[in-house]
Amino acid sequence: MEKYLPSWAHAWIEQAQMVGLILLTLLVAWVLRLVARRLIRRFATHYSLPPEMVMGARRITTFVVHFGTLLVILRILGTSGAVLWTAFTGFAAVGAVAFFAAWSVLSNIFCTLLIFTTRPFRLHDYIEVLENGEKPGLKGRVIDVNLIYTTLLETGEGHEGTVLQLPNNLFFQRTVRRWRDPAQAPGGIQGDG
Repeated sequence: MEKYLPSWAHAWIEQAQMVGLILLTLLVAWVLRLVARRLIRRFATHYSLPPEMVMGARRITTFVVHFGTLLVILRILGTSGAVLWTAFTGFAAVGAVAFFAAWSVLSNIFCTLLIFTTRPFRLHDYIEVLENGEKPGLKGRVIDVNLIYTTLLETGEGHEGTVLQLPNNLFFQRTVRRWRDPAQAPGGIQGDG
């Protein structure tokens, strides 16, 4: 076909072939994603899988298809596998260092999600975080829960009115005592009840 076209069009033919291959790759990826979703849906209805598992399977297959498509497109564009592998390992190493550097923050964020789902306490509950079974701990009314801290309005032993900010991962390392009404607490929790 090239011999029938003028010489200036030969470069355009190479580019058109590359664009055609990329479009074909995208079409195949789209079809693969549709087939995978249908298979997952059939599998889920046949075996009565929980929605969380179905959503996880969809996300994993979508990631694999998109990542594979990206690798194929980069290969079509002429990027070598060695360059891709070097870039991937470099990003993975930087990501691992960043993950370990931010571990305590990530731990608090994850514990916040657990607090919202397991609900060991709620806003306006009166709680006490115990060091161990014998010593009294930090206590107060929960006035805020954010991604990193839970804020307590402190009560008892002359600390009324002060505010404590406790890291959220602390609630999964210590025992937490909870009262919805301060009058129910043994010995009574003083404060704004």
